[in-house]
Amino acid sequence: MEYRNLGQSGLKVPVLSFGAGTFGGTGPLFSNWGTTNADEARRIVDICLDAGLTLFDTADVYSDGASEQVLGEAIKGRRNSVLISTKASLPTGDGPNDAGSSRSRLIRAVDAALQRMSIDHIDIFQLHAFDASTPVEEVVATLDELVRAGKIRYIGVSNFSGWQLMKSLAVAEKYGYQRYVAHQAYYSLVGRDYEWDLMPLGIDQGVGALVWSPLGWGRLTGKVRRGQPLPQQSRLHETTIWAPPVADELLYSVVDVLDAIAEETGKSVPQIALNWLLQRPTVSSVIIGARNEEQLRQNLGAVGWQLEKEQIARLDAVSAVTPAYPHTPYYRQAGFTRLNPPVV
Repeated sequence: MEYRNLGQSGLKVPVLSFGAGTFGGTGPLFSNWGTTNADEARRIVDICLDAGLTLFDTADVYSDGASEQVLGEAIKGRRNSVLISTKASLPTGDGPNDAGSSRSRLIRAVDAALQRMSIDHIDIFQLHAFDASTPVEEVVATLDELVRAGKIRYIGVSNFSGWQLMKSLAVAEKYGYQRYVAHQAYYSLVGRDYEWDLMPLGIDQGVGALVWSPLGWGRLTGKVRRGQPLPQQSRLHETTIWAPPVADELLYSVVDVLDAIAEETGKSVPQIALNWLLQRPTVSSVIIGARNEEQLRQNLGAVGWQLEKEQIARLDAVSAVTPAYPHTPYYRQAGFTRLNPPVV
C-alpha cells in the first residue's frame, strides 16, 4: 500500500481508505448502504490492515451513529494501528441546534463521536457540509480549540464549494487557527466537476482530496452497461435521490473504454476506475466501500500497479465534459491559455 501526505500536513495516509457507511444499517439516514455488524466489521478491518489500509471513514449521520459505534467495536485493541476519520454538521435530530457547525454543535458532536467509538481522539475531523448560518470565524475557532484540547488531530471539510473553502482558509490564516488540510469530495470518471475549482484550489492551498463515491455511486462497478438494465440488487434503485446525476451516453461511453482496458490489463472495471483516480493531482486517498469480503478484496486490487499513459489518455478523453463558464472562458477557446493554464 502506498502512503501519501494528507494535503500539506505531515500525516501519512494510505492511498485507499475504507468508508464505514455500510456499518450499522439502522436509523433514518444512510442506513440502506449496508447492515454490517460488529463481528463482520472486525473481519473487514482485519483484511484492510493486512493490505496496509489503515484509514477508516465514518460520520455521525451514518445509520444514526451506529456506524461509528460498530467501527469503534471493530478496532478495539488496535487503536494505535488505525486512523479514524469522522464528520459532523448534517442534521442528527429535529432540534434547532441538531444541525450545522456552531460552537455548541461541534463540541457536542465531537464528544458524542468519541464516546460512541470509545476512543480518546479523532485523527481527522471534517465538516460534512458548509453552514451558512454560523460565522466562519466561530467555526474555525471552535475547531482550533478542539485540536488544542487534543480531541482531534487534523481538520477538513466535505462538500464545500471553492469560495466556501477558500474563505475558511483565509479566516484561519488571519487569526492563526488550524487550517483545513483535507476536502472529502465527490470525484469519479463520470463526475469530474471537482477539477474545475476544487482541484486548482487544493494545489494552491495544500488541501488533499479524500475522494468519496469513486465509482460514481455504483455506476462503475461493471454491472451497468449499454443496453443492459440496472441489476435488481443494485442499491441505485433505493438511493437515486442521493446520487450525483450522470448522462446515460457519458456513462456508457466511459464503461465501453473501461471494458476495453479491462481486457488489455486483466483488471476489473472498478479497479481501473479507482487506479485512474490515484493518478490525479491532489488526491491523497480514495475511499472504497464494501458490503462483503469479496467486494473489499476486489477494490483492494486497485493498487500495486498503474495504468499506462495511453490508457489514462483514453479515459481522460472519453470522460471529459466541457466545463461551465468561467472555467472555459472565451479567451481559452481562442487559444490564449497562458492566462488560465489547465492543471490536468
